[in-house]
Amino acid sequence: MTESTRRVITSRSEFHDALRSAFSHAAAVGARDIWLSDEDFADWPLGERDVVDALARWAHSRRRLTLLAHTFDEVSRRHGRWTEWRRQWAHVVECRTNQEIEAAQIPTICLISDVYSVRLSDAVRHRGLVSQEAADAVACREAIDAVSQRSVETFPATTLGL
Repeated sequence: MTESTRRVITSRSEFHDALRSAFSHAAAVGARDIWLSDEDFADWPLGERDVVDALARWAHSRRRLTLLAHTFDEVSRRHGRWTEWRRQWAHVVECRTNQEIEAAQIPTICLISDVYSVRLSDAVRHRGLVSQEAADAVACREAIDAVSQRSVETFPATTLGL
């Protein structure tokens, strides 16, 4: 981000641009943690080459990427490049689900080490906020924590057969 530490998101393309910037930021600063939260990640650019490249630059053994969703069905269908990258980096990626709440109750958030956040307040119309302000990061962390407390690990990187 340039002069302002907050920017309003008003379209799908701005949301995608904000996510791409967030992943690039995480790679550039060596962020320790990335939290992604969404109903199903169907409308995220996770499978794009630039996003996967940024995550590849970011990934190291002492880092953690946590995804929280109601279902991961769309991730495997729509984001093949990310799913393949995840197999290699399964030791730093954790996928969690909370089936006790309705899918719409899972917030749409990207939080980079409690300092850089992308949050949609209206996922249908792609209205939200990109921020580097601590108060916004705290609000995002609290929203994620509220859902993740009763979540369980899911979506294994590989499936073992007989």
